[in-house]
Amino acid sequence: MMSKRIAIVEDDEAIRENYADALRKQGFVVQTYKNKQTAIDAFELSLPHLAILDIGLEDEYDGGFDLCRYLRDKSETLPIIFLTARDSDADLISGLRLGANDYVSKTMSFANLSARIHAILNYLKFIDKPIIENKVDRGELCINKDRLSIHWQDKLINTTITEFWMVYSLALNPGHVKNKEQLMTDANIVVDDNTVTAHIKRIRKKFASQDSTFNCIDTVYGMGYRWHDGK
Repeated sequence: MMSKRIAIVEDDEAIRENYADALRKQGFVVQTYKNKQTAIDAFELSLPHLAILDIGLEDEYDGGFDLCRYLRDKSETLPIIFLTARDSDADLISGLRLGANDYVSKTMSFANLSARIHAILNYLKFIDKPIIENKVDRGELCINKDRLSIHWQDKLINTTITEFWMVYSLALNPGHVKNKEQLMTDANIVVDDNTVTAHIKRIRKKFASQDSTFNCIDTVYGMGYRWHDGK
């Protein structure tokens, strides 16, 4: 973890530097930016290993959302965490739909944020490991647990770590209903029901982008979700 570079984009100097100091004490290299443009200028030269974004940046109410779009266009796998005081369902869902890996309220403790950062970066280490044959095959679905990778029709589905464990949880026992609490447990996250719903929507969208007929994740209303192998 010592060489990992984290970018913090936050317009409040005190908040920005407090988080930066705390992360530096954990051995990270931290780069800080007060607005969208200064961040973009730096990212054009080199992307960080992980980006932490506020949503409102100076006079740009949704500057962080714009920056998330920019970063996701530059990299499909760069970890992005929103750290914001805006905690409405609409903002949270918007952030996840734009491709953020996580959405954290500023009311949460630094220990909470730190745990999420380490979990995401540990996931990246797994991606870089050589292929080890530890697979789950379900029809056109292939899950490699050691590489934390998912293929559909032999094409890679780019998922976040949370999305990976949700798909794995569902596909491991096709036909079995998993409620939202079980999916949170399997994905090692603690969020509200709306966030789980947003993750499932994004998972379906990613599969559908590879195969427009994909319909293997059923919603069982009032209960949860299940995977079925038939199309």
